[in-house]
Amino acid sequence: MHLVALISFCFLITTIHSSQTFATNNKYQILAIAGSKAITIDEFKTKLDEVKKNAINPPPPQLFLEDLIRYEIGIQEAEKVGMQNDPIVKERVRQELYKALVEKSIGEKVNSIKVSEDEMKKYYTQFPDIKSSHILIEVKPEANPHEKQIAHKRALEILQEIKKSKRDFAEQAKLYSDDVLSKNRGGDLDYQNRVTIMVPFYYDAIVKARVGDIVGPVETKLGFHIIKVTGRRTYNEVTNKKYIRTGVFDEKRKDIFNAYFKSLKSKYKIEINQALLKGLKDG
Repeated sequence: MHLVALISFCFLITTIHSSQTFATNNKYQILAIAGSKAITIDEFKTKLDEVKKNAINPPPPQLFLEDLIRYEIGIQEAEKVGMQNDPIVKERVRQELYKALVEKSIGEKVNSIKVSEDEMKKYYTQFPDIKSSHILIEVKPEANPHEKQIAHKRALEILQEIKKSKRDFAEQAKLYSDDVLSKNRGGDLDYQNRVTIMVPFYYDAIVKARVGDIVGPVETKLGFHIIKVTGRRTYNEVTNKKYIRTGVFDEKRKDIFNAYFKSLKSKYKIEINQALLKGLKDG
């Protein structure tokens, strides 16, 4: 009889304690339990508010709670089966550590970058919009050195032909270019700039050239280009200067990034096998 009374009393105490766990009137009030994780109402509200800030159609509380429960038991299951020891997972953790360090160390400086009109004008002087036409002698990615040499020789021969011929560049492009997208336009690529151009070496080769100049052969990952500069825009002729602002911002961000890692590298031993590095193939 005493044993039955004792069991009943213990059950009552457990029930009262469980009820109190879910009924505490403060921010630590437990909304749900997922395995070994107790999800407090304050934690839930904080996470839901964050989702509401970034989502166009945020989920209702019930659905978000289900997602959070799945997340918590998923993490616990992953730890149980040893996913934290998986090489891929370890590498992802390393990547997140790197991103977190960069954000903590220079994030505030990057977010405080300001770009002035004078800086934009100076940047544009160095990297203007340039209009050009080209003749491409294509080199396949899998081409061997001999095939590349043949393509380069052909580009030189075409360049000499262009200099001697009285035909305009557009006609020559239609005749010789391997670029099927531009050859029917006489090789015209319209205006390009440092931010929008897909092949940086191409832009670098023409940025200092004058209108009417023919430059080349210029080697890129696509092959060899013979390029004619056909136009330049002034700063005032650019209607949408957003990309110029982006260019200045990226330069400043790069400076902050480089300065930080220059300082960080001084704290660590760094050795580079230059012989091995030199033997690596570009691209």
